[in-house]
Parts: sequence; C-alpha cells; structure tokens
Amino acid sequence: MAKILLVDDDQTFVNTTRELLEMLGHIVASATSFSSAKEILNRQSFDHLILDLILPDGSGLNLLESIEDHNSCSVTLVTGHPSVKSLVKDLLGPNISYLIKPIDLQQLKAALDTTTSSIAELNSDKDLHFGCLVGESKPMTNLYQQIERVAKTKANVMLMGESGVGKEMVASAIHSASQVKGDLVAANCGALTSELIGSELFGHEKGAFTGAIQRKEGVFERSNGGTLFLDEVTEMPIDQQPNLLRVLETQKLTRIGGTELINVNCRVVSATNRSEAQLAEEKCLREDMYYRLAVFPITIPPLRERKEDIPLLVEHFIKGFNREYESDIGVDEKSLERLSTYDWPGNVRELRHAIHRAYIMADVTTNLLVLPENFTSPFSKAENSSPGITVGKTVEDVERELIESTLKHYDGDKKKTAEVLGVSLKTLYNRLNSYSEETA
Repeated sequence: MAKILLVDDDQTFVNTTRELLEMLGHIVASATSFSSAKEILNRQSFDHLILDLILPDGSGLNLLESIEDHNSCSVTLVTGHPSVKSLVKDLLGPNISYLIKPIDLQQLKAALDTTTSSIAELNSDKDLHFGCLVGESKPMTNLYQQIERVAKTKANVMLMGESGVGKEMVASAIHSASQVKGDLVAANCGALTSELIGSELFGHEKGAFTGAIQRKEGVFERSNGGTLFLDEVTEMPIDQQPNLLRVLETQKLTRIGGTELINVNCRVVSATNRSEAQLAEEKCLREDMYYRLAVFPITIPPLRERKEDIPLLVEHFIKGFNREYESDIGVDEKSLERLSTYDWPGNVRELRHAIHRAYIMADVTTNLLVLPENFTSPFSKAENSSPGITVGKTVEDVERELIESTLKHYDGDKKKTAEVLGVSLKTLYNRLNSYSEETA
C-alpha cells in the first residue's frame, strides 16, 4: 500500500485514476491545480506522485522542485503523447517514470511496482512494532498498550497530536493489530471541498450531479469490514458533519442521488492536530460528533518527549535510505548526539527530512552523514521558544529566558540569535557571560 498524490486538471481523469489506484489498495489524495497540490504537499508527505506536466496555474516541473526540498517520493509524469515523453525524459533523466493517456490498470501497476516493493521492504523491519512504529521509550510503550487494547474492540478512535508525529502510522498500526478482513481506506477531510466531501465519504449514483458519469462507492463502503481513516477530521465543514454523524449512529448510508440504504461496518480512526481544549474553544467539531469519533482518544507523544527513541529512528531511516539507494552510509556519535538533543518541532517527519538531507550530503570518503549547521525550519513554531511571563518574574529573568530559548531554537548559532533578537553579537556575548558568572 502506497500513499499517492494524483495531480491533473482533468477531473474525469482524476476520478477514474483515483478509483483504479484505490482498487489496487493505495491511499490517494488528489488535486487539480498547482496551488492546491503545493498546499497538500506542505501539509503531508507521499510515497508516490502522479503528476500532469501542464497545470492551469503553473508547471508540474515547479512542483517537482518543491518535492525535492520537502518530500522523498517516487514521481510518475502523465503525458498525452509519446513524443512528449521522450522530450521530457531527456530533460529530467531516467529516474522518473511516465504514463501516456489513456491509462489502464496494468500501466498503473507497473508504474507503482517500485514504490510498493520498497514500502514492503521497510515494513518488514524486525524492529518495527505493528509493522510500522519505531521506539522503545515509555511514551511509546504506553501507546503500544493502548493500540493493543483498542484493537480487541470495535471502538472508534481519535488520534491527537502535533503535526508530524505519525498519526497515519498509528492508524495503520491499529488496523494491523485488529486483524480485520477489510482494507484500510483513508480520506483527507482537509483536502476535500464542501461539494465533494459527500461524494467521497458516501459515494454517488450515476447522474447525481454534473460530472457523475458513473456510480462511485464512497470510502465508507470501500472500508467495509476494515478501517476508515479520516485524516484532518476537524477541517470538515461544520454543516457537513451531521451527515457523517448519521452514518456513525446508524451504520447505514445512502449514496448521493440514490435511495437504497446500504449497511456499513468499519472502525473509524480519525485524526486531528488540535487538542481537546482547542476542539471545544474553536468549535470546529460538533460535540455529538466528538463523542462518536473519540470513543477511545489516543494522544501521540511529540518527539521531544521521547528523545531516547531518536537513535532508533535515525538508524531506521538510514537503513531505509541505504536499501533505496543501494549504499552503506552511517552516522558518527557526535552527529547522533546533535540529532538526539534537538527538540524537533516538526517531530518525526522533520527528523526524517533532516536525515534524508544529511544522507544526500554524506561524506564519500567516510560514508557518514553530514549534518547542516543548524536544523531550523521555516515551519518551526515560534511558541516552542517563547518565554513564560508570570506574576513576580523580573524583566531580567524574562530577557534571559528569551535569549536562552532563542539560542536553543537556532541550535546554538549566536550570530543568528543576535540577528533575530536585534542586538549586536558583542551584547549577546556579554549577556551570556553574565549568566555564566551567575551560575559559577
């Protein structure tokens, strides 16, 4: 099973290809424009990208540039003529596969063979829990226990945690531990418009609306006897939530444009990066929906709360890249210590990105990772380094917290810290020296 992003401005092609991919057991997200595809890629990573070269608001080649910076995935370009394939292949080289419209099931299988086999290889790692999770820390041991307990039931699960903690991996672990006969089917509620979300969840009959050229089963039907993973469930429009609630309560649905009641039987695992307090404050999820979805809520720990797992994750990622690139790269103790002491605001996803980048820059003479000077990312949250202001705390205390937190945020880079705080490097050194004298 691979996680695939399908990008093409031909909606009919997208619908047909998506159904073929899901028939093959893959998790599929789709976009019909450059801007929407880039937005999706900024939120999540994929194993495979199927991409049209020419989009209404940009070039698919520009999208490839952003993928090189933010994701590691296989790429298949969709072209309309063999001559275009040969021209593009000369420009981009042999590492990108191609599909020529119209495409069929066999073409898709051939294009995805490499991706699915590499995923299976990674998932066969003996150190993985439930085939996909890495870590032996106490927070992860508690997580494994919760997965084992809920897997024995049919209860719906809501996964909570920061972006990048691996909610989809935990959903896969729950599905695996449940040992159900049906498939794990995923839908990203944040990537669907209000007009399409009903069709995606519940399906539609032929002719139900413009563009409904054939009957389509929704994700509830496709996950019958298995697990339905609703990612970013709190992004679902509030006016669409009663329709989902009705299906959760009755375990029956009616396709859009249809009259037949269809029985559905699947566990729903939903995911959000909001806390329970935020759900109540922001009113992004109806209270009755919460009680149906979060029969068994699970909070996934951020990476900074299980730093002892970082060496295991680093080893796992390096092992995967070595298999993928047929190489033998390692990591030295000094680099491993740097990786293990950083807070990783982007969590496991950010760590994997950093390892991939360091792998590409590995020293060819020593075959060791070469880490960047600092790990800071434009997506790092400012609140992770904000000092706490409480009654009775002096200005000097707050200033010290601000300096030390900023220095930590920029991985000890004093020049960058001084620049961000708007002080001279000399002033920063003076402050740091005074703090050292106070603790001496």
